[in-house]
Amino acid sequence: MATPRKALAARRKAAGYTQEQLAELLGVSVGTIGRWERGENVPEPLLQPRLAKAIGLTTKEAADLLLPANGDDPDLDDAGRDRVRWAVANPAKVDFAAAAELRDRVAELNLRYDSERSTALLAEAGQALGEARLLLEHAQRYGVRRDLLVAEAEASILMGQLVWDVSQRRGHDESHGHFACATKAARQINDPILEGVALLRTSYLKLYGNKDPRSGLALTLSAEDAARGRSPVLAGLASLHAAEAHAMRGERRACDDSLGRAQQQFERTSPDEPAADMFSETHYDRLAGSCHLRLKDAKKAKPALERVAAQSSSRSKSRSIVLANLSVAHLLEQDLHTAAATLHLAIDLVEGTWGGGGINVVFDAARQMRPWRKEPVVDQVYDRLLTVMAAT
Repeated sequence: MATPRKALAARRKAAGYTQEQLAELLGVSVGTIGRWERGENVPEPLLQPRLAKAIGLTTKEAADLLLPANGDDPDLDDAGRDRVRWAVANPAKVDFAAAAELRDRVAELNLRYDSERSTALLAEAGQALGEARLLLEHAQRYGVRRDLLVAEAEASILMGQLVWDVSQRRGHDESHGHFACATKAARQINDPILEGVALLRTSYLKLYGNKDPRSGLALTLSAEDAARGRSPVLAGLASLHAAEAHAMRGERRACDDSLGRAQQQFERTSPDEPAADMFSETHYDRLAGSCHLRLKDAKKAKPALERVAAQSSSRSKSRSIVLANLSVAHLLEQDLHTAAATLHLAIDLVEGTWGGGGINVVFDAARQMRPWRKEPVVDQVYDRLLTVMAAT
């Protein structure tokens, strides 16, 4: 039986809204608001930042409000967390259950990554990583040590992402350290998939942080080699980012070859794909559109980006990047009003999730509007960006 979210209803009333008024503000039905408050379902991730703003909370505070109260949900099992706490207090006795719980916790944080601000996840990810390292120092059984090394690698990869986001993709060194730690742990346990993920994440720092396509390309190819024959999804993703490295260098033919290689890999995906959680149907079009945009080919970029933007299931942080790139594509076609309107949509998402990549791409798109700075539609975009900057 669902547990009513009394605190959510109380917060709505305190903000001065009836169910009808809040439903109108959020663009949902009154019945939907009722189901949220009765605990029958949860707001969609993209709606949660808007709900939080409406009732005067941060996104993290609103997310906490949507959780069942302690003791209210009979299915809520704290045994796993208790196991980790017990292991931290008695590290020499750490077992498989504690290692598995740590991995589950990191997996849960990864699921929340695309719909929540990185700042809201940083403390929990840091705690999981710290616990994995503490337990590794004391674990004696080989199998438990191996599982803890996997947990350390997975937590390090997530921490590298979060730290980079929080620095608005300017603080590369700390993230690089986390990814290097993950790579080392993966090699210790001879896990080429985990190694490939860590190498691919490192390539992002070079490509999109340092703007170093030469080093980034080498890392994407290393990730592709690690994944080849083991994970078509990971190999395909590495090929996509290799394509973007070629596009950054103006290498159109090499870019097209890498895009074709990625498509071939994705076509080989099977039900037992080990990196299935990294893949979404929008990946190919999103990266292909970005590649064509870097090559100043708006005619090819726009259809790919529009297909991604039209899919409501697109991940919110990556969706902000897509919309910002689509804005630039419209700008290349001299469609200033559509470019500005699309960039406003990207800013909406950035305000909700604060993804570092989205912020940077949005500002890059805005910079390309400078020749039209005196136009009212561009002036409105710049005013919004000043508000975003003030909130940092």
